[in-house]
Amino acid sequence: MNLHDLISRTRSVRRFREDRPVDRETLLALIDLARLSPSGGNRQGLRFFLAADPALNETIFQHLAWAGYLDGWDGPAPGERPAAYIVVCHDTERAGRVGSDHGIAAWSICLGAAERELGACIIGSIDREALAGALQLDARYHILLVVALGEPAERVVLETTDPEHGIRYWRDENGVHHVPKRPLDELVLP
Repeated sequence: MNLHDLISRTRSVRRFREDRPVDRETLLALIDLARLSPSGGNRQGLRFFLAADPALNETIFQHLAWAGYLDGWDGPAPGERPAAYIVVCHDTERAGRVGSDHGIAAWSICLGAAERELGACIIGSIDREALAGALQLDARYHILLVVALGEPAERVVLETTDPEHGIRYWRDENGVHHVPKRPLDELVLP
């Protein structure tokens, strides 16, 4: 698969086949992609908390908010929740700042997941303090993002923005998740 196709199919998945586990070896392979990704000043200040246990996954799920554009949707229902999570943390004793490292690492994880036919969703809407407490993280680790992972239980399609939806993603009557993207000529400055 070429890079354009991989990026095109790497979409934010919000409904998963919860009964299909993601093994630790797969999670470690995804972290290895993050490890190999660029890091500002080569500080490498990120650390990763891995979860693939149903009880631990439920704990993490309780501290996340899902899909702000989908009015009235509180996130995936039981059975459609992620089979695994990677919690991306800043190790404050290793690096004073991480800049955009966490975004680059999370995107590398998502690309690796798509290559393995897994779905992923980068989540930034987190009750960080409560989640850190629930995971019993040392105070030196600040939660930056959570990446939800699992086999997709929804279809996500890209389309060009239109006047009706603008940039807001939406679901149709068949549950297909539509993600509008601005046309290329709208992005390039003269």
